[in-house]
Amino acid sequence: MTNPLLEDSPLPQFSSIMPEHAEPAIDALLARNREQLETLIQTLKKPDWQTLVEPLALLDNQLSRAWSPISHLNGVLNSDALREAHSACLAKLSEFSTEMGQNSRLFAAYKAVAENDQELNADQRKVLDNILRDFYLSGVGLPENKQQRFKEIQQSLSALSSDFSNKVLDANNAWSKELASSDDLAGLPQSAIDLAKQTAGQRELEGYLLTLDFPSYQPVMTYAEDATLREEMYRAFGTRASDEGPYAGQFDNSDNMREILALRHEAAQLLGFKNYAERSLATKMARSTDEVMGFLKDLASSSKAQAEAEFAELQAYAAEHHAHPDLCPWDVAYFSEKLRQHRHKISEEEVKPYFPINRVIPGMFEVVGRLFGVSFHVVTDIESYHPDVSFYEIRNPDGSLRGQFYFDLYARRNKRGGAWMADCQSRMKTDAQEQPPVAYMTCNFTPPLGDSPVLLTHREVETLFHEFGHGLHHMLTRVDYPDIAGISGVAWDAVELPSQFMENYCWEREALDLFAAHHETGEPIPTELYERMIAAKNFQSGMMMVRQLEFAMFDFRMHLEYDPASGDPIYAILEEVRAQVAVIPAPSWNRFPHAFSHVFGGGYAAGYYSYKWAEVLSADAFSKFEEEGVFNEATGRAFLENILERGGSDEAMNLFIAFRGREPKVDALLRHTGIAA
Repeated sequence: MTNPLLEDSPLPQFSSIMPEHAEPAIDALLARNREQLETLIQTLKKPDWQTLVEPLALLDNQLSRAWSPISHLNGVLNSDALREAHSACLAKLSEFSTEMGQNSRLFAAYKAVAENDQELNADQRKVLDNILRDFYLSGVGLPENKQQRFKEIQQSLSALSSDFSNKVLDANNAWSKELASSDDLAGLPQSAIDLAKQTAGQRELEGYLLTLDFPSYQPVMTYAEDATLREEMYRAFGTRASDEGPYAGQFDNSDNMREILALRHEAAQLLGFKNYAERSLATKMARSTDEVMGFLKDLASSSKAQAEAEFAELQAYAAEHHAHPDLCPWDVAYFSEKLRQHRHKISEEEVKPYFPINRVIPGMFEVVGRLFGVSFHVVTDIESYHPDVSFYEIRNPDGSLRGQFYFDLYARRNKRGGAWMADCQSRMKTDAQEQPPVAYMTCNFTPPLGDSPVLLTHREVETLFHEFGHGLHHMLTRVDYPDIAGISGVAWDAVELPSQFMENYCWEREALDLFAAHHETGEPIPTELYERMIAAKNFQSGMMMVRQLEFAMFDFRMHLEYDPASGDPIYAILEEVRAQVAVIPAPSWNRFPHAFSHVFGGGYAAGYYSYKWAEVLSADAFSKFEEEGVFNEATGRAFLENILERGGSDEAMNLFIAFRGREPKVDALLRHTGIAA
């Protein structure tokens, strides 16, 4: 039987890939890689780039290209069989990664190339610098017994993180609520009511069905007049995968969280770091844990008073206009939307008709084309994994291929929540081949309802632009080496720069006119409506700032202050952080950390602060466009050449300075968010 994961095809053969293909393919590639690595180490007397680094990069590239569709399908078409195959492969890949990182002979060979190969260019030296650093971070210098323990920890962490994410998905899928009448959904926009009816029909149920998927959850919290319904959904969402709520204990991540924290701390100390927060900074822009905490505390001090004033205003409004003096957490979004409409005479529903997805996507492409000189072309004759998925090529002005991407935009059952960009394959250029970068672009927007056009909220438009910024970083790279091409090798606290930068174009009139038009009339957003949008842009920006700071400080302190002798610190630290920065009281049963997938199931451990850190970079970068023109050709070319094309080929600060002419300043972020310095 042929295995499509082992075929040398330009793109994944999704129509042929089955769960049973995953483990045999990974086994075969790992065995081959081990064998060829051993041959290289034994036969090479004077290793150099051409004889060692490039052959190993080609082997790693083939392994990555086989693993990427397995990993992606596990997130977007999850099933029991695929989950089992994914977990089995993940354990083997983790073992292989640590094994390679602790191979002293391989380390010596790379070190010899770095020291002796006089033909290396700057990008190649950066690749080697990163490789040698990562050897140290894999424990290459540890005694054998500690190396073994480090390997065991890495395998356990891989399994625990995967299980954490699976339990969040299972908990999310487990809860639903059937309603007999649309009267039970009073206050919701018609599009949300239609989605609830369609969801029920898809599951062969009568009436209406609510789920914890964001397109279902968010409208209830924002618009439902029934406070009991809002509370029920808030409790279900806020207790997912925990010891509380409607499925208490059934998908409980408590043990996973404790073990993940303990093992991260132990691994960091094996490598000589005081804690995992310190270890995490080894690959980031921030130079010390004190610098990170100081940064977060400074932002908190700038925004806390404004956040408190905004919440007090909300309480006063709810009491005066709705006889609701005591706000519970499930009331905040509902009355905030009421206050926003009261003050600014604007709602998300009023704006949605101007953002039909069939206008937004080509308009976004035009924005990017004007900025960076590329064009986008839909391709239909490729293998996809779901009817909703589309595929595009990015081309240079001369028509040559620059990159490709899958667009998977709608929420569905057994698809992980949220929005993300992942690499299908990285740019790679050698004397023998040139591999274009390919990305997976994934969102969870409300799916099409019958023949009606999909209308996005403005926040969803921002999400689309945000993720596309990540995609551009991956696909517009000019770096030839996968380890530092696109987002690879970029300091994690700088990786959000292009994504947050792109969000600005959701607010600029000149950009909006390229993609915002009424789905029925084709008319652009009226000036009066646009002015109300801008006036409401920073509505409750202080509250939003301290909410993000709560997540960031909690994450960083949890990893910074962990002490195995003191027991489980998670909720004690969370309560301290909330006392310091939060303005909305949280119920005692709230268990948001149990579904904090960024930190326990993803790559943001002791790194959630990166969103705010990179927001400083992106706001300051965009301020140059504000000064010189949002579509200024020279400024766009400078951003392309110094940020997007360079990937991880230089230190993030050097690249920023090359574009901006100086180090970043926080002023633009505070100005853009309407927070007084």
